[in-house]
Amino acid sequence: MEKILETAKHQINMLLEEKNFVIVAIDGKCTSGKTTLASQLAEIYDCNVFHMDDFFLRPEQRTPERFAEVGGNVDYERFNEEVLIPLNAGQAFSYRPFDCSTFSLADSIFVTPKKLNIVEGTYSHHPHFGNPYDLKILLTVDENTQRQRILERPAFLHKRFFEEWIPMENRYFRGFDIPDRCDILV
Repeated sequence: MEKILETAKHQINMLLEEKNFVIVAIDGKCTSGKTTLASQLAEIYDCNVFHMDDFFLRPEQRTPERFAEVGGNVDYERFNEEVLIPLNAGQAFSYRPFDCSTFSLADSIFVTPKKLNIVEGTYSHHPHFGNPYDLKILLTVDENTQRQRILERPAFLHKRFFEEWIPMENRYFRGFDIPDRCDILV
């Protein structure tokens, strides 16, 4: 992870020297280190971090048609409207993260754009967003390591990871050629 962090810092530092406003997206397979990398960068920089996990589908969106859609396992429309559009406009905004424990939207989080803003999570490179990012990072992990890391998570989630989430992620990565669309592939 140290090499990934150093590579990301180098690219971010170059961008921060050139621009007054930078948005970085960290996409990747589950358990590849996206959240860890975003947390490490947040410790180094005064930045906002947005999590794609806060944009899981609401109950009314969970339809067979939506789940059949490549990249449809996230509320990309709401993320774009509530976060990316105002963020790119440099405007203060609020959004309501999805609460997995209640299957509803939680209280609003108020945000003021900072010089560095990080979007972390699978589906963050979704083509629905166009090209709003200054730097796109993609993290991968081999199947054995991924499996071991998933088995360290709560047991009630294992089946969903293996039978639902990983197949949908893999379809998204292949269907939209995500590895070919990133700036840093690790």
